[in-house]
Amino acid sequence: MRQPSGKTRIYAILAHPVAHVRAPEFLNPLFEAAGRDGFIVPFHVRPEDLEDLIPRLLAIRNLGGFIVTIPHKPAMCRMCKTLGPGAKATGTANTIRIEADGSLTGDMFDGLGLVEGCRANGIEPTGKDVLMVGAGGAGRAIAFALAEAGVSRLTIANRTAAKAEEIAADVAKAFPNVRIAAGPADATGHQVIIQTTSLGLKAGDALPMDAATLRPEMQLFDIIAARDTELMKAAEERGLRTVVGGRPMIEHQAKAQIAFLDPPPLPA
Repeated sequence: MRQPSGKTRIYAILAHPVAHVRAPEFLNPLFEAAGRDGFIVPFHVRPEDLEDLIPRLLAIRNLGGFIVTIPHKPAMCRMCKTLGPGAKATGTANTIRIEADGSLTGDMFDGLGLVEGCRANGIEPTGKDVLMVGAGGAGRAIAFALAEAGVSRLTIANRTAAKAEEIAADVAKAFPNVRIAAGPADATGHQVIIQTTSLGLKAGDALPMDAATLRPEMQLFDIIAARDTELMKAAEERGLRTVVGGRPMIEHQAKAQIAFLDPPPLPA
């Protein structure tokens, strides 16, 4: 793989924790394939340090922007001067470009990646009854994307019910023809299960839902890409034939992210 030079525009992945981050595997080869001199580097940033850190990073003249993951998507969205449609709709951003004047332009591609990743693996959300577990930044974006894709019903489950209710209300305003509500993390009566929490990043994490409610005819997509999660293993043990991890979600949003980050000429 091509190595960065003094002419390379660097992009920082902001995450906490950072060991699970897989995006450089997909994004760096895409930069090279597109003939763009860009390079992605993971940065481990704690939430309490984020607000003070970003203005300091903007002094790095060959820094082109940020890829944003858990748990920084809402906070980074608030720092943006300009927002694309995905970020405007969800109040979260996972891809941020530094403009020539130093301002930040952000957008959200998690929903696009999830829907296209599902479709590429035989999970068609259109017309389906979907249970989404989790109501964080990624979950919010995915809920909007699932509604836009035309699910017949979307139930949002979260440990803090108020967060699920808030997302359900916001998505319902934007897509009044889709049945959307907060509910329990119980797969009964659903066709597709979308797992959007961080549970599963580490071995031994608790299950984000009651796996006993899973049935063989259901389909599961877990957005964790770093490893096969305990939920994925439980689903396979329950006989589900379609169990997909998070790599396709990263792959399918990567091209859109590269196009968004398309680096302008470096400043003198």
